[in-house]
Amino acid sequence: MDSISQAALGAAVAGLVAGKRCSPKVLLAGAGLGTVPDLDVVLEYGDPISNMIKHRGFSHSLFVLFPLAAVLAVFWKRFFAKEWPLWQLWALFTAVLVTHPILDSFTTYGTQLFWPLDSPPVAISSIFIIDPLYTVPLLVTVLAAFIWRSRAAKLCGAGLAISTLYLAWSLVAIGMVKDRVEENVAGTHLEDQPVFIGPTPFNTVLWRVVVLDDDKYWEGLTSLLDDDPTIDWMPMMLGDWSFPSKPELMADFENFTRGFVRYEQDGDVLTATDLRLGMAMYHPFSFVVAEQGENQVWQLVPPVQVDPGPVLPRQIPALWMRLLGWQSIDAMLCNEHDCFRDELSSN
Repeated sequence: MDSISQAALGAAVAGLVAGKRCSPKVLLAGAGLGTVPDLDVVLEYGDPISNMIKHRGFSHSLFVLFPLAAVLAVFWKRFFAKEWPLWQLWALFTAVLVTHPILDSFTTYGTQLFWPLDSPPVAISSIFIIDPLYTVPLLVTVLAAFIWRSRAAKLCGAGLAISTLYLAWSLVAIGMVKDRVEENVAGTHLEDQPVFIGPTPFNTVLWRVVVLDDDKYWEGLTSLLDDDPTIDWMPMMLGDWSFPSKPELMADFENFTRGFVRYEQDGDVLTATDLRLGMAMYHPFSFVVAEQGENQVWQLVPPVQVDPGPVLPRQIPALWMRLLGWQSIDAMLCNEHDCFRDELSSN
């Protein structure tokens, strides 16, 4: 999740665990501590693909955070909070640190909860990385806790209860969408093919679905408010790797994305794109990985992240209308008239 959500979660958790000891200092400390696991973004692993793969790595591991919480509790007890019971400090540090990666694991990106074990990143994909309906209750109750200090812990608990119920709803919602997708692909050649399902930006009502199919993939949108549960699929070319062998970095990239990678030749460059993140051809994690020289021979190059460009102005209201059940809007967030108009403007 975004830093604001993690800070609000950390403050609320700290306030609840602190109980009668909750104070503005505790809330601020919880907010700061709640963002600590994300400090790994300052680490440089040599290239943008490695930075992407290894983010949410060791700093999000439960095997790291539990011992770290114990060390911090002893340290804080020794130098800053001698009047606090050690068990309460340990519970506070543990709860604040551990809830950060657990929340991250509900997003699409992938969180290495069990590093250094050789296990895939946990990515439940039931909530978008920024979702106001999750964050706002935490922010409101934490801010209220600064004002009504005698009720601070209860206010933090109320905020956590509301946000947790919303998180639980996201699991119900993705379960409903999975059932709908299974019904749509049943009896077709897409049955039993790899499927990705994730929420569209800022909500848990409209969902994006991607199904891999040999040399292409099928993309569709489905809203819980749709009258017709039928998904309108759009075929897209998946592309392939242009070399006889695949370097370890690209193998790691495919493993991280669980195979949802599109290779695309654009002129004399070859890009690799994580299909899980983004929508409507707006994908923030796309990388140039090879270039074609003057002799028409492809050569690997150090990866460079591609700027996805701005979001088209029409896509924002289109996203809202599609969420409300306008099924004439396709996976590219346009209807036939809008797509035709965009093609004319680009020629």
